[in-house]
Amino acid sequence: MSGQNAVTPSAEGIAQAVRKAKSRGLPPVHLWNPDFCGDLDMRIARDGTWFYLGTPIGRPELVRLFSTILKKEEGKYYLVTPVEKVGITVEDAPFVAVDFERTGQGTDQVLTFTTNVGDKAAAGPDHPIRVERDAETGEPSPYVLVRANLEALIDRKSFYRLVEIGAHHDGWFGLWSSGAFFPIIPSEDLKG
Repeated sequence: MSGQNAVTPSAEGIAQAVRKAKSRGLPPVHLWNPDFCGDLDMRIARDGTWFYLGTPIGRPELVRLFSTILKKEEGKYYLVTPVEKVGITVEDAPFVAVDFERTGQGTDQVLTFTTNVGDKAAAGPDHPIRVERDAETGEPSPYVLVRANLEALIDRKSFYRLVEIGAHHDGWFGLWSSGAFFPIIPSEDLKG
């Protein structure tokens, strides 16, 4: 064992460390590579609710703070500070896209999504939209990349609005944004 003291990570300790390290904008989590400290009993539900020790975190500013230090590595999610790295559970995507704005029309339109934690992302080559379909039910799960390997599940009401402005292109029904086309479903599957 190294000469380091073992520290039990806590949500309060992590929040305090982030407040100390935080400057303007998002913290540079891509530059932080501390040793893994263990798993924290924190979970992000599919609907975007954050839980700590089984209880929903009711303070939106605390959820936003934690969301700024979220990192995904090799399929696992972590909260990272300059000195701590703790694993958390994410049921689906860490964020939920709760709304979007559309500017322009057709191939020139830009779709800018807003997440439940206040992030904004304009869909395009750097922020692609993808849709997974359940193998048994065919139900779609649409996502948009928000930042650094972190996606948002697009909520149902927003997805319905997106489908209303969708278009057919190269045998697919999908969406245009920032000059890129994002396929949702083969056009042929919509017939019938």
